[in-house]
Amino acid sequence: MIIVRSHFDKIYALWLRETKVFLREKSRLVASTFTPLLWLFVIGTGFGSSTSLTLHSVDYQKFIFPGIVCMSVVFSSVFFGSYIIWDRKFDFLKSVMVAPVSRATIFTGKTFGGMTNSLIQAAILLVVGIIIGIQFSPFAMIQTILVILLLSFALTSLGLTLGSYMTSLEGFQMIMSFVVFPLFFLSGALFPIDKLPQWLSILTTIDPVTYAVDALRNIILGIGSKTFGLDMSILISYAAALGALGSYSFRRMKAV
Repeated sequence: MIIVRSHFDKIYALWLRETKVFLREKSRLVASTFTPLLWLFVIGTGFGSSTSLTLHSVDYQKFIFPGIVCMSVVFSSVFFGSYIIWDRKFDFLKSVMVAPVSRATIFTGKTFGGMTNSLIQAAILLVVGIIIGIQFSPFAMIQTILVILLLSFALTSLGLTLGSYMTSLEGFQMIMSFVVFPLFFLSGALFPIDKLPQWLSILTTIDPVTYAVDALRNIILGIGSKTFGLDMSILISYAAALGALGSYSFRRMKAV
């Protein structure tokens, strides 16, 4: 029991550190929220002004809302991996690595910190969604938060995995551009995926964000192309696989 408590205390300490860093950077919170809002109101309203983009009897702005929530999670979660590089530059990572803490514990604490950051940003969008007419029952809100946390865990693990192998912040940001944009655009966040050509359908099928977007559309709008249970099963599989990959990468990571 004492060993288990000590383990969770270490995870809590790492989580608290990451959360405090995020909350103290007010400009980061504002900047990370601005882009999804821009897409929601400018793209959603502009394209939605065309009646041909009324999909499944839902106006276009509401149709893309689940995708915009996932967009926020994608960008914040994957880019969270850059903080590994910052920690390495300022020798914080070295001090953590030499402490009597397992690499898996360090990975878990940082992943939970990234998940919290993503949840805070997504929560702002959920409030905006209520303002534009999205209705959430208490149960639907719980399901929505669960989807956000699963997606964030998977993508934060991916970001930390990539960050653990890199030493250059510029190089990380360049590689991330080739990761986050395909994840977002191939997810069906901005368009239905049930009538795509085969080559594009294959790409959307292997994108984990596709299942988060579809799950949120099931919850919020009731128009998912797959069942909620199938979406969640695939999301859990991705989260488990990427979490295992991240833990493995941290065990091999060098502090300098």
